[in-house]
Amino acid sequence: MTQWDSFIKFLDEANQLTNDVSRQQLVNELLRERPHWPWIEGRLATFIYVNPGAEHVALNLDIIQNDPPFADMQNLEGTNLWYLQRRFELDDLLDYLVVVDDPMTPLRTERNLVERINKYWKPDELNPKRIRSGQTQTSVLQMPSARPFPNWETMSNVPRGTVREHDFSSVQMGFTNRQVWVYTPPDYHDNRNHDYPLLILLDGQWMVGPLQVPFIADTLIKHQQMEPTIIVMLQSGSQSARLNESVSNDKHYAAILLELLPLMQGEYRIDATNLGIGGAGLGAIAAAYAALKNPAVFSHLIMLSPPLGKGQMQKKLLEYADRFENAAVLPKQIFQSVGRYELRTRFYKPAIALAGILQRRMQERGDVEHIFVELGSGHGLPAFRSVLPEALAHIFPA
Repeated sequence: MTQWDSFIKFLDEANQLTNDVSRQQLVNELLRERPHWPWIEGRLATFIYVNPGAEHVALNLDIIQNDPPFADMQNLEGTNLWYLQRRFELDDLLDYLVVVDDPMTPLRTERNLVERINKYWKPDELNPKRIRSGQTQTSVLQMPSARPFPNWETMSNVPRGTVREHDFSSVQMGFTNRQVWVYTPPDYHDNRNHDYPLLILLDGQWMVGPLQVPFIADTLIKHQQMEPTIIVMLQSGSQSARLNESVSNDKHYAAILLELLPLMQGEYRIDATNLGIGGAGLGAIAAAYAALKNPAVFSHLIMLSPPLGKGQMQKKLLEYADRFENAAVLPKQIFQSVGRYELRTRFYKPAIALAGILQRRMQERGDVEHIFVELGSGHGLPAFRSVLPEALAHIFPA
């Protein structure tokens, strides 16, 4: 039987104690009773940090509008326990970090943000729910009605496909030896007379890694939610190069159509009449550009949180809504998502506007099947991973 049915009751009992030793013993009892955090009670989430010697602790959440985007945690006097209680929407799925003894200066003036993050920001040691990208780990808050966020790699009794790695060089773009990961479905090698649909996903280092696309595809195929599909995941360039590469770049489009696609057709059994393309963030912009230029080739499109509004290169980005509205032909299946906590003028408002355009087109002309999903998330990998199963099942349904 649990000793406390709410964190407030624990605090009330702790604050009634008159000495630090007794209060610390009560903290130890709380941790033995409840080893995993945050403690979620309806819309209220309680985060804690337990470590002696900390002088200041805060929570980093991308929905916090301050600079730095921190919410201060409070120390329970005389103990090593720091805590913060905050209300969320029931469907929120957010990534966060615990910030210990950070200098608390504005991030916009920080000369070496990466060094600062590595030194002071860390995942929540008491929360086993995390997402990993390279050497970076971020904790995930999953509220009671949030989308499922399993570790797809650990799904048991799921036939597994195969992932092969290739080097890809582009004369069009002038780069060499970028990685391409190619997923073939579980039945690929046993079904040698069959040609498969092909999906090209940009930012392939995310797709094959933290977003777990191959493992998601395995599960969807097993449960007949997705047609067995070859998935090509193309590594993107550096962060500084992604903007120019992705936004309305004819050379990037040509590299996909004239170089990557023939390379894949020479290696794999691909149905050239059944091709799709997709991405997240700027990758979604590059995917949309390719699909708008040639919807006869790319008849399936995934756009996860494309930055369609104000900001860098906004003049070109603001044109995309008109292109979708006035296109004579569109991809037959389009999946689109955005997070409600993403920047309003850069992501959220233009996404709502584009969704309206595509929904009207679907109703009036019936030449596109469009699904739009608004997530209780910011612009981050947890949001992308949570919505990818629905995206894949929509554009290549079983």
